[in-house]
Amino acid sequence: MDELAKRLGLRTEPTIFFTSAAAMIVFLLALVIMPESIRDAFTAGREWIVTNLGWFFIFGVNVWLFFLLWVAISRYGNIRLGGEDARPAYGNLSWFTMLFAGGIGTVLMFWGVAEPVFHFSNPPRPDVEPHTVEAARDAMGFSLYHLGLHTWTIFTLPGLAFAYFIYRYNLPVRVSSVFYPLLHDRIYGPIGKTIDIFAVLGTLFGVAVSIGLGTSQINAGLTELTGVSDSVTTKVIIIAVLTAVAVASIVAGLDSGVKLLSNINIGMATALMIFVLLAGSTVFLLRGIVETLGIYISNIVPMAFWNDTLAQYTQEDGRWGWQGSWTVFYWTWTVTWSPFIGIFVARISKGRTIREFVLGVLFAPSLFTLVWFAIFGWSAMEIDGIGPVAREALGDQAGQLSAAVAESVPLAMFAFFEHFPATTLIQGLAVVIVAIFFATSSDSASLVVDMLCTGDADSGPVRQRVFWGVAEGAVAAMLIVLAGSVGLEALQQVITVIGLPIFVLVFAMIFALARGLMSEEVSNVKVGAPPDVEKL
Repeated sequence: MDELAKRLGLRTEPTIFFTSAAAMIVFLLALVIMPESIRDAFTAGREWIVTNLGWFFIFGVNVWLFFLLWVAISRYGNIRLGGEDARPAYGNLSWFTMLFAGGIGTVLMFWGVAEPVFHFSNPPRPDVEPHTVEAARDAMGFSLYHLGLHTWTIFTLPGLAFAYFIYRYNLPVRVSSVFYPLLHDRIYGPIGKTIDIFAVLGTLFGVAVSIGLGTSQINAGLTELTGVSDSVTTKVIIIAVLTAVAVASIVAGLDSGVKLLSNINIGMATALMIFVLLAGSTVFLLRGIVETLGIYISNIVPMAFWNDTLAQYTQEDGRWGWQGSWTVFYWTWTVTWSPFIGIFVARISKGRTIREFVLGVLFAPSLFTLVWFAIFGWSAMEIDGIGPVAREALGDQAGQLSAAVAESVPLAMFAFFEHFPATTLIQGLAVVIVAIFFATSSDSASLVVDMLCTGDADSGPVRQRVFWGVAEGAVAAMLIVLAGSVGLEALQQVITVIGLPIFVLVFAMIFALARGLMSEEVSNVKVGAPPDVEKL
C-alpha cells in the first residue's frame, strides 16, 4: 500500500485511505447491484435500534452536555489549546461563521419552517390538540431541543477531545488520537486505524444524508421557480453541479475557499432572516424571540429526559415512531457528523481556552438557532393559524402550510415565502443559500476526511482532497437513487444504523478526555502546564 500511495502521488496513511475508499466503493456497488436488499437490511436495523436503544441515545447526549459544562466551569477551563502562548488564528466572527456554516446551516434552512409547522399540526405529546396555543409552544420547544444545545453538544465533545489531544500531546489529526490515554501507542496499530476508518465512513455517509436533504430542497425550490421536474434525475444533476463548486473550494483550501464561502453564506442567511422579521409581523416576532427563550429554558430539562415510556399504554399505535423519526434520528445523524465537525472546529480553534471553546461552540450557534426558529417558526404558525379564532378569520388560507409540509417537507420553506413580498426573488435567494450551505458542508467535510487520512492539519495533495469531495457527491447521489420515492425515510434508516457505532465511540471519548485532564492535575501543581504523558 505504501508503494501504491507513492506511485499515485498521495501523502496519506495508506491503510486508512485505501481501506476507507475500498469500503465506500464496495457499498456503492452493492447499492447498484441489490438496492432492495440493502434497503431492507437498513430498515430492519433501524427498527431494532429505535425500539431497543432509543433511550440510550437520549440519555447519552444529556451526559455529554453535563460533562462539557462541568469541564468549562472547572479549573480545567483555563487550559489553552495549543500551549500557553498560543492565540486564536481566526477572529470571533469568522470562527463562528465557519463552524456554523460547516455545521447545521443546511439543516436550519430545511427544518426552519417545516419542523415547527409539523409539530404544530401533529403534536408529539398525545394530550395536546393540534393548531392550539399549547401546540405552538410545544412545537417551538421541541424544534429547539433538537437543534439547540443538544445538537451542538454532539459536536463540542469530540471537538474538545480532538483539540486537547492533538494540540496538548502533539498527536496526529485523527479520531484515534483521542484514545491515547486508553490505547497508548496502539493508536498507531490496527485498533487505531479501525477507529479512523469508521470515522471516515461515518463522516461520508453523515454528510451524504445532509446533501440529500439539501438537494431535495433545492430541487423543490427550482420546481417552484422554473417548473423543472422534481425527480431523482434532477437531484443527481444538482448534486453533480454543486459537488463541482465544493471541489473548487476544496482546491482553494481552508483559509481561502471555506472561510470565504462560510462568511458569504452566513451573511446571506442572516439577511434572509432579517427580511422575514421586517416583512412579517415584526412586533409579534420580537415578542416571540423573548418568549421562545423562556420556552426553551423552562422545557429543556423535561424534554431532554422525555422518553415517552408510557406511550404503549396511552394509545394504540404508541409513540415509539415519533421518537425514532425525530429525536433518535437527529442524534444518530448528528453524531455521524461529529468526527468531521469536531476535527474541523478543533482545526479552527487552536489558541482558545477550553472554557472559550466549550461555551463558544455550545452557546453561540444555539443562540442563533433560537432566533432563527423564533422568526421562521412563529411566522409560519401565524400564517397557518394559531387557535380557533385565528383559523376561522383566515378562512381557506388556514392550514395551508401544514398541508404543504404534509405533502413535501422540502417544499415547506418555498410555500412559506409565497406569503411575503418579492416572492420569486426571495425563493431564488433561498435556493442559493441552501446551495452554498451544501458546498460549505461538502468542502469542509472533504478537508477533514483528508486530515483523518493524513493525520496532518495541513492540506494534503490536491488530488486527495478532490477525491474525497467527489466521493461525498457520489455517495449522496447513490443514496438519493436508493431512496427513490421513499426519500427522507430511507435516508433516516441508513443514518440511524451507521450512527450507532459512532455514538458509542464518542461516548468513550468522555473517559479518555477525563483521564487526560486528570493527568494534568496529577503531574502539575498549575493546571495548564504541559501534562505528563507518562502518567497516562
